[in-house]
Amino acid sequence: MIDRDLARLYEVPTKALNQAVKRNARRFPDDFIFQLTMAEKNELVTNCDRFRPLKHSSQMPHAFTEQGVAMLSSVLNSERAIEVNILIMRAFVRLRHLIAKNEGIRKAIETMEKRLDMHDRQIAVAFAALKSFLQPPVQTIKSEYTGDEKKRKEWAFLNVFQAAQHNNGMIVCGR
Repeated sequence: MIDRDLARLYEVPTKALNQAVKRNARRFPDDFIFQLTMAEKNELVTNCDRFRPLKHSSQMPHAFTEQGVAMLSSVLNSERAIEVNILIMRAFVRLRHLIAKNEGIRKAIETMEKRLDMHDRQIAVAFAALKSFLQPPVQTIKSEYTGDEKKRKEWAFLNVFQAAQHNNGMIVCGR
């Protein structure tokens, strides 16, 4: 969440919120709060209409992580800060729950897709086998090369090649 949104929720000016954070800088390490870059601010303004007032601001907004928001309640010591912090923490818990739930759904869908891909391949093999039964058998040439090993291998290759051509490139075994 950015400082402007939090200040509005806590009903304090953004400047006062940022001053309180600066006075308590040790409570806000880099993984609790960070300042947006100009590029990040421009992207935020471009993608979200509600951030248009930031477009001409000379100040770069601060963004607070979940832990940073939790720490704000100890810095902004008011009844409103405590109430808002509880609501925000509950929202983060719900968000985490939704993400976890969606992660489970995503994994289940990926598993189903893998099964479908495997079944599609198995069905394709089954249909190819069925089609091969419907086509006339490949005529095989009797080998006159039983004694010459090299000639026999050439003959075997030609038979396999002819079978593959006849069955649309698939070599079907067990006919």
